[in-house]
Amino acid sequence: MTEGSRTVHVIAASAPPVLRLGELLKMLADIGWTSCVIMSPTAATWVDPDSLAAHTPWPIRVQPRLPHETDPLPPADAVLAAPLTFNTLNKWAAGISDTLALGLLNEAIGLEIPIIAAPVIKAALRRHPAYNASVTMLESCGVHVLDPDVVTLRPPDGLVTLDWLEVINKLTDVAG
Repeated sequence: MTEGSRTVHVIAASAPPVLRLGELLKMLADIGWTSCVIMSPTAATWVDPDSLAAHTPWPIRVQPRLPHETDPLPPADAVLAAPLTFNTLNKWAAGISDTLALGLLNEAIGLEIPIIAAPVIKAALRRHPAYNASVTMLESCGVHVLDPDVVTLRPPDGLVTLDWLEVINKLTDVAG
């Protein structure tokens, strides 16, 4: 970690952009952020944790720590929930903490640190009434929820990803 670097907790759910999470971590490091990666259990089965570990000095977290263990991650200066699924967004807005990732997202709201959420959610699911209610709830708590139509890309290989530069620009705007 370099002098004056900031720490961002990157909390990732099981949407296709998680397969390109290493790109985000490298870009964050290039602009002075130290990333801590926390993944939903399903997301962790989609990626090779060792490949992500090359981008962070901290352990990749999936499971909660035991009561006698200390938190292995430093405090966050900001939280970036990316990618965020329909399921995770709605559980988060409802205050459900049934995974480490959701527990940390819920806790972050109470820490009053910048939180940026980059949902990757199909248009049909965004028409479900729970989606707008959840976005409204999270935004009322200070979460900056990005518009999926703006940050979601479908490159030539057809696998949906996030516009990492757009996500990082929002992080920079919000967290400095």
